[in-house]
Amino acid sequence: MATAGATLRIQLLGPVRAWRNGTEVVLGPPKQRAVLALLASRAGDVVGVENVADAVWGSVLPRTASNGVHTYVAGLRRALEPGRGRRAAGAVLSSQSGGYCLRTDPADVDATCFVQHLGEARKSRGKVPAETTLRWYEKALSLWQGEALHSVPGPFAVLERDRLRDLRLTAVEEWAADMLAVGRHAELVTELTGAVTEEPLREKLRWLLIAALYRGGRQAHALRVYEETRELLRRDLGIEPGADLRHLYQQILSGRPEPGADTGPLLLTSRRATPQGTPRPAQLPPLARGFLGRTAELAWLENLVTGESGGGTTPVAVVDGPAGVGKSAFVLRLAHRLAGHFPDGQLYVDLRGTGPEGRTVSAADALEQLLGGLGVDGTRIPPDPAARAALYRSLLHGRKMLVVLDDAHSPGQLRPLIPQGPSCVLATSRQRLSGLAARDGAHLVTIGPLADEESARLLTDLSGGRLHGQGPATAGLVAQCGGLPLALRIVAERLAANPGVPLNALTEPYAAGRGRLDWLTVKGDAAASMRGAFDASYQALPADAARMFRHLGLYDGPVTEEIAATLAGTDRATARRLLSVLSAHHLLEEGPGHRYRFHTLMGIYAAECAEHEPPARRQEALDRLSRLPPPEPSRPGPAGTSTTRAEPGTVTLGESRPEGPGTRTCRMPGQRRTLSGRPGR
Repeated sequence: MATAGATLRIQLLGPVRAWRNGTEVVLGPPKQRAVLALLASRAGDVVGVENVADAVWGSVLPRTASNGVHTYVAGLRRALEPGRGRRAAGAVLSSQSGGYCLRTDPADVDATCFVQHLGEARKSRGKVPAETTLRWYEKALSLWQGEALHSVPGPFAVLERDRLRDLRLTAVEEWAADMLAVGRHAELVTELTGAVTEEPLREKLRWLLIAALYRGGRQAHALRVYEETRELLRRDLGIEPGADLRHLYQQILSGRPEPGADTGPLLLTSRRATPQGTPRPAQLPPLARGFLGRTAELAWLENLVTGESGGGTTPVAVVDGPAGVGKSAFVLRLAHRLAGHFPDGQLYVDLRGTGPEGRTVSAADALEQLLGGLGVDGTRIPPDPAARAALYRSLLHGRKMLVVLDDAHSPGQLRPLIPQGPSCVLATSRQRLSGLAARDGAHLVTIGPLADEESARLLTDLSGGRLHGQGPATAGLVAQCGGLPLALRIVAERLAANPGVPLNALTEPYAAGRGRLDWLTVKGDAAASMRGAFDASYQALPADAARMFRHLGLYDGPVTEEIAATLAGTDRATARRLLSVLSAHHLLEEGPGHRYRFHTLMGIYAAECAEHEPPARRQEALDRLSRLPPPEPSRPGPAGTSTTRAEPGTVTLGESRPEGPGTRTCRMPGQRRTLSGRPGR
């Protein structure tokens, strides 16, 4: 598949190396090998230039990152395709769709082969003779030539190295358990001693080593390893050994089972590592009344999570979308549906990434909450964040736990909270966490406003009968709320609370402009008010993006890069970057042809924010815009398509809002004016 008549083999399970037709090629500097490692781990898939840059440099991108990616790709092409002409298209490493694709058979990448062999071993357990299963495990483990991606820099390499290392240790545990089950104790001790040295806090490895020593007739050595384990856990984590280790210790002290006795298959899953008497955590908040819609989205995510939860990696799904769109209600509905698939319990933390209180929960504080939910006494929670994360992963290892993390602010806030193994993480965020998809394999799902029919049903169901038979009035309220469930719920509550007030008297004074946001406010509860929800999203913006948002609040209509750059008085490259930031934070919707627009309610809020700019600057922005030629009329997008562009690996779910005609309308406090292409208007 690499090239006609050429074969390519790539090693990631050790130092990154490559062979072309059996001859090793020189791969160049470390960052160039980092690019190859990323592309090889996704052989056959297109990886965007931005994702490559994120994988190599992370959040601290140099200004030359894009050029650096192109330079490293060119270097890899020279190494992997030495006979390729300077202007010829790459056959092994091709450019397409704004990214690069390594065109080689995934079976020629050792990390992919390792995962495939491990999968065969797991599928064969209990279905074929044990020796056949053991051969599959040994075939998988024999591919390792040292630390995965050794000495390769960059965030992707760090996370992939940890992922593969944990998967290898899990494979060692499964192989060792099968070896013990067939009585091959003596062969295990050397391999398990090395694995314990590599991962000293992994209790399951120590359990297997102690069992192998004891069943091999080395009782004193087994007891010494247990005492070392207990001292290590007390010193480093402030905890006692888990229930499995303590039970094995008591068996050894009492002389049961006899060394070498055939005691049947060994325990392969950990008992709870929480103190006796600690209840199974069930921390999910209650479901909101009146949830409807999202049926296909819920079914799709449920199938995805349940299909992945039995594998070696933890399924992670992050649901994002604008303020008030119902992300938390959606994820909680999904979590309650999934609870039966995760019998060890449910953990929940509100990360307050954009909460009205203004204080985001750090990863360290979230770990403290999670450890408390797992029954760890507060005095025994380590102060160091890394030690907290290690203890958290150890306690969840081998357990099927559902972890719900609401309102995440950034990938860095979430990463330490993702365990390894059969647990599952569901999270929400008001921004697209593209880095979590690129580097951690998370599934990103964007949900949009409800369709008009669903919005009408929600209003009717929750308004106490006020809207039965009131079709035109209901349609008008739906239009004013723009399909946002929070806005619809506020309106429904107001209608239900005022049964004697005519509908017109309740709604007409607030139908347009700032009055509409005043109406969609619940006094004393910023979290249940549209303006409060928008405020939190706006306050989370970087300063330059917030300034662009205020300038766009002067404009009423589809926004292009040129219009944005003109309003803000900046260049198009900067405008493009800031529009992407606003779109990623779901304060702006991107439609076909890189044309952006505000959601109805967000446009009203943006106009309010524009008033924070000094009057002179607002006038300067409008004067600059008046000198632009009139825009081309835009065509509405196809019905049923989303107006939000999805990142690679992102699923976008929601109702479309077609763009309007190409009239340029600007907002000024207390007035509206339509601009023609002539200066001075």
